[in-house]
Amino acid sequence: MPAQDPVAAIAALFASEGADDYLGEAVSQAAHMLQAAALAERAGAPAPLLAAALLHDVGHFAGAVTGRDLMRGTDNRHGERGAAWLGQWFGPQITEPVRLHVDAKRYLCAVEPDYLDRLSPASVYTLGVQGGPMEADERALFESGPYATDACQVRRWDDEAKDPAVTAPRLEHYAELLRSLAR
Repeated sequence: MPAQDPVAAIAALFASEGADDYLGEAVSQAAHMLQAAALAERAGAPAPLLAAALLHDVGHFAGAVTGRDLMRGTDNRHGERGAAWLGQWFGPQITEPVRLHVDAKRYLCAVEPDYLDRLSPASVYTLGVQGGPMEADERALFESGPYATDACQVRRWDDEAKDPAVTAPRLEHYAELLRSLAR
């Protein structure tokens, strides 16, 4: 069992690195993730998917390769890093959509003709760093996974959650939800 309370650990990230700008977007990283969670909540998402929307970018926060490195052209594999970190408290219903949300962007750009046009300039740039739209074999593998649909939904909320005019609920609003989902 992890020694640290997941809500306290997540709150510490949101208050520290999360307060930084969101890599070419007009909101902080924490505001972006809180907006994604608010969109999931408004859509009536099940609790694990709402948590995945809330936590999808925690992998940008710490590690040898950061989100700033991503913006300089080095893929920081933040989906994998975030899922691994979250795995100390949460199961695959949360960690897998987090892990796959970058692949979901690559997938959606490959299968929906106008999806790329809806991405922010920063997201278009990182798409190239992250491998570009998926090829047919990658798409088939992604589609066959049990969390592909959830990852695509998290991705859509991710793309919509970059509005500086939106004030989303604070992290405390989701504390009980996170505690109820922790192992």
